[in-house]
Amino acid sequence: MMKRLTWFVGGIAAGATGANYAKKKVKEKASQISAVGVARSAASRAKQTAGQVVDAVKDGRAAMRQHEDELKARRDGRLTSLDEHVSPDDQVFVDGVPVESGRVIVMRQK
Repeated sequence: MMKRLTWFVGGIAAGATGANYAKKKVKEKASQISAVGVARSAASRAKQTAGQVVDAVKDGRAAMRQHEDELKARRDGRLTSLDEHVSPDDQVFVDGVPVESGRVIVMRQK
């Protein structure tokens, strides 16, 4: 019986100490954080996110235009695969890096 009472009292003491410590830390942080600081942080994050969205839209539009140009070139017969002009033993380099000839597309201006 005495063991249980000792553990019970020890638990109460540990809980009270932990709660008091947590309360003290929360008060310290609350004094450091103001409504103005929170608003500035939120505005800064919103601007950053908006900038990322704008960049993503620009990248998407550029990729769309490139794909559209490729499709129009294919439709108009201006698209030629390098596979048609390279023998199987030839090696193709793009910017000094070897690539498969089937992955290179040549578009001619009309």
